[in-house]
Order: sequence, then C-alpha cells, then structure tokens
Amino acid sequence: MSGKIGFIGGGMMASAIVAGLTERMHCDPDHIFVSDLSEDRCAFLRDTYHVNASVGAEDFLSKVDTLVLAVKPQAAQAAMAQNAPKTPEKTVVMSIVAGLTLASLEACFKKQPIVRVMPNTPLSVGVGMSAYALNAKAEKADVSFVEQILSACGRAVRVQESMMNAVTGLSGSGPAYGFLMIDALSDGGVMAGLPRQTATLLAAQTLLGAAQMVLETGKHPDVLRDQVTSPAGTTIAGVRVLERQGVRGALIDAVLAATERSEELGRTK
Repeated sequence: MSGKIGFIGGGMMASAIVAGLTERMHCDPDHIFVSDLSEDRCAFLRDTYHVNASVGAEDFLSKVDTLVLAVKPQAAQAAMAQNAPKTPEKTVVMSIVAGLTLASLEACFKKQPIVRVMPNTPLSVGVGMSAYALNAKAEKADVSFVEQILSACGRAVRVQESMMNAVTGLSGSGPAYGFLMIDALSDGGVMAGLPRQTATLLAAQTLLGAAQMVLETGKHPDVLRDQVTSPAGTTIAGVRVLERQGVRGALIDAVLAATERSEELGRTK
C-alpha cells in the first residue's frame, strides 16, 4: 500500500492497525507516524513497530496522505480543534472514534474527505470487523486505502451512516455476546466433567470454527446447522433446549437494545 499514514492517538486500536500494516501488509514503518500524549507509549510504538512516534503531530500533519483520528471520545473535540487547522485539504481523514458523526467531523475538517469507521475489539488480534461511511468529499475521492487499512486487521464493509447504530449493536457490541456464549459453553463443559481450561478451549475454538465456516462457505447458518444435526441425535437435543430457553430471541433483543442505546448516546452528544 502506497502513501503515508498518521495517527492521532496511539492506544489499543491504533496500535492494532499499525501492527496489521507493518506485520501483515508489510508497509514501510518510515511511512507511518503516530502522535500520543504519553512519551512512554511513543517509545513502545517505536521499539515494537519501528514507526515514527512522538508527542504532538505538528511534524507529520503536512506529510501524510491519510490521517487516522484514534483518540478517546472525550478527547476528540480537543484533538480535532488542535490538528484540523494544520491538516491539508487533500488529506483523507479517517475516524475510529466511537459515536463521532460525519457532521461533527466536518465541523472541524471542513474541506477534507472524511471516512467514519466503526471497528470492534478483535481488530487487536487481526480478525476485526469494521464498517465505514463516507462524506460527500470522500465519495468523490479515491478511498480504496480504507479497505486496505481495515483489511489488514480483519474485514471491512461499507454502509450508509444511518446504519452505524445498528452496526454498533451487532458487530461493535457483538464480541461481548460471543464472550458470554463462550463462558456459558465452558461452564456447561465443566458441569459435564471437563477441566476448565479444556472446556474454554473447546468452546472458543468451536465458535471460531463455526464462524469461519459461515465466512468461507457462504452458506446460510441454517444450512450449516442442518449439516451437523442428525435425526434424533445429540445436536438436535441441545438445539431444542436453546430454542425452548429463547436464546435466539435473546440475541436478537440484545442487538436491538444495544442499537437503541447507541441512538440514545448519539442524541446526548
């Protein structure tokens, strides 16, 4: 991938993207710049990924083709106010700040193409799911880099910004639902006589494998479920309990509740 990339904020999500770019996409570390308020964090990024990292972004704002805003939501306004006036018009601004709308970004970055991204935490281990939306200027610009950057840490899909709350409810909050299911399956294994470490390994790898089958085969989850559900067998006995206990409905309601909460938080900003 060509071009230079700068990051405002060097926390977990930013470092995960840097790791993906340097380790999986083999980007030149000299073309990656990170600004963080902590000199210790900057030293860690320099030592770990051999990128340019410093307190303050003044030295690289004019050099980068893409600027990634990766600060905490409460620090976003101050970071934008400080850096937007020094950001060239041609620079594409990509925000991974939760809840920060295109309109809020455009209020500071008035002339730049802008990409709003909703990633999730598995980004940190290279299997994240990100959704992104573009402003009008980005629609007309070459933003193929977005897919490349995000694909370095998992998968990415373009959506309309109006869908971002639903994305938050599903993939943004979804890892927590997955962790809960792994924990519950592990408990079931322990109750059935398995050691805890073995039960957790079996549960986590099983869900990982099921997800990979959906992604790689392209088959509907119902089709894949039928393939492992023999008549009068063990799996249908377990599925019957899940349906009777309302697990399917609970997961649907969890996504809707998280979506509604995301909408509420957006209205209070």
